[in-house]
Amino acid sequence: MRERLLKYGILFMSICFIVSGIYRNEVNTVLKKAINICLECIGIG
Repeated sequence: MRERLLKYGILFMSICFIVSGIYRNEVNTVLKKAINICLECIGIG
């Protein structure tokens, strides 16, 4: 029972953090950083 509560508590917190990141419009920032990292690994950028 305790493990189940912990599991769902962590799931709820992660969903709250994702929603707050979307609300603060941080999706574009994360996407830009991901693109830059990928281009550096490939060697294009």
